[in-house]
Amino acid sequence: MKNIAILGASGSVGQQALDVIREHASQFNLVAFSVGKNIAYAQNIIEEFRPELVSVQREEDMEKLKHLDVELVHGEMGLLSVATYHKTDLLLNSILGSIGLRPTMSAIDAGIDIGLANKETLVAAGELVMAKAKEKNVKILPVDSEHSAIFQCLNGEHQQDINKLIITASGGSFRDLTREDLKNVTLEDALNHPNWSMGQKITIDSATMMNKGLEVIEAKWLFNLDINQIETVLHKESIIHSMVEFKDTSVIAQLGTPDMRTPIQYAFTYPKRATRDAEKLNLAQIGQLNFEEMDFSRFKCIQFAYDAIKIGGTMPVVLNAVNEVAVHKFLNNEISFLAIEDMIEEAMKEHEVIEHPDLDTILKVDAAYKSKDYGV
Repeated sequence: MKNIAILGASGSVGQQALDVIREHASQFNLVAFSVGKNIAYAQNIIEEFRPELVSVQREEDMEKLKHLDVELVHGEMGLLSVATYHKTDLLLNSILGSIGLRPTMSAIDAGIDIGLANKETLVAAGELVMAKAKEKNVKILPVDSEHSAIFQCLNGEHQQDINKLIITASGGSFRDLTREDLKNVTLEDALNHPNWSMGQKITIDSATMMNKGLEVIEAKWLFNLDINQIETVLHKESIIHSMVEFKDTSVIAQLGTPDMRTPIQYAFTYPKRATRDAEKLNLAQIGQLNFEEMDFSRFKCIQFAYDAIKIGGTMPVVLNAVNEVAVHKFLNNEISFLAIEDMIEEAMKEHEVIEHPDLDTILKVDAAYKSKDYGV
């Protein structure tokens, strides 16, 4: 029996992780989890899975759950308590945003293996996180479908044999629109992803292609490669989740139906696999797979991500922090879709990079750009 803790249990990845635990109740046990403000959902999880520790965002919400037989904590300290819970074998960090960074570092310090769905952790502090994981002999198991695919393609391979990674991108909600068309898109349009069922923030990131940019940075740190060895290609069917090209020109791809429960389950069962009662891939029925070269002038956010990681230092922190602010404003109908790009571009132009930042510096820069008045 493997004891699982989940940060962000009420989010899209968190809920699908609970599906995996539910389907394999004889293999996995939920010992701790965190939620934000969805207390009714938290109560349902507690009653079904009987965890020992639960963290909620607000202190006043603890009162609503105190009649249940569970230890309650709250706020940032609550997240750290869940991340480092002493009975945990594997922490799934599926919390949204850079707030997931400190819990990740704390779990590594506690020697707990991590299933990582919080890509902002590696975008903001990839060098620090991977160095600490190596020092503590902690596994960082990728949960994003693209990184899980690469991870699986590299099983039994040697680092020196890798030529490049090829990360696929569905293109998001607006993949067939021109930049002129994007001037008038709505929030409702942006949230209508053609392939994947995801949370609002990641769905918008997919539409701007920032999600792919963050994944490129995440891949650099996860697989210890030069950024020039990481390519992206548009693949609208989301069947090939990513590929690896080796120095003998062989390419290995990982394929499957677009279902996040598969990579989540693989992180839970690694290095073994477990059966899944799910739709199987039928290539004959699909018939055709399509690929297009990435257009960096059409999808400006992915260019920003490549620029940020090449500049290095605190620039990826700024990229991520301003993107979080801009997407929040778009979701609140405060700015247009294209204004997301404008905010990020302006902030990156003005930022004075701090080289080799430590964790405190990263967190200070992140906080400064999230509290800044952008005048929009």
